[in-house]
Amino acid sequence: MDDDQSKTAPSGSLSIVRAAGVIIIFVVAVAVLVSVGTRPSVSSTPPTTTPTTTAVGGSTTTTVAGGGAPAPTTTTTTTPATTTTTKGGRKGKSTTTTTAVPSATSVVVANGTNTSGLAAHYSTVIGAGGWAMQTPIDASTSVATSAVYYAAGHQQQAGTIATSIGVKPAQVLPLTSAAPVTGVTGVDVVVVIGADLASTT
Repeated sequence: MDDDQSKTAPSGSLSIVRAAGVIIIFVVAVAVLVSVGTRPSVSSTPPTTTPTTTAVGGSTTTTVAGGGAPAPTTTTTTTPATTTTTKGGRKGKSTTTTTAVPSATSVVVANGTNTSGLAAHYSTVIGAGGWAMQTPIDASTSVATSAVYYAAGHQQQAGTIATSIGVKPAQVLPLTSAAPVTGVTGVDVVVVIGADLASTT
C-alpha cells in the first residue's frame, strides 16, 4: 500500500506543475493579445487635417484638428502685442507660450566704449530683427562687459536681443538706476555695448 502511494505522489505533483505552467502561458498570451489590441493603429497615410480660420477684432485664430478621436489641436492667436500658442494632447495637457511682437518693443543702444559708431552699428544689427529702434546714445560710463537691460515685463525680449548679438544670459539685467545710461525713461530694452563686443566688431 505504501508502495502504491509513493508511486502516484510524483504524478499528482507533476499534474499541478503542468496546470500551473498552462495557466502562466495562458495569462502571458492574454496579456500580449490585450497589449496588441489596445496599441494605436499605425497608418501609412497621415490623417486628414481641416484648418479653420476665424478673424475677430484684429486677432486671427487658426485651429487644425487631426483625424481620429484623440488628435491634438493647435490654436494660434495673434494680436498687436503677443502671439499665444496652446497645444492640447491626449491627456488634456496644454502648453502656452507668449511672445511679444518685436515691433511693439522699443530698444535703444548705448555705446559704452571709446570706439565711435558702435551704437549705430548695433542698432542696425538689432533693428534687422524688427524691433522698434530708438536713436543710439552714449553710455554715461565706459564698460568692459556688454549688457542688455529690460524694463518690467520685457525680460523675454531682452533675452532674445542678447542672444542675437552674443551677450551672455547672465548679462541680461533689470533696468534700474544702476544701469550706465541716462534719458531712457519709457524705453523697454536698453543695450549697452562694452569693450567685449567692440573687439569683435
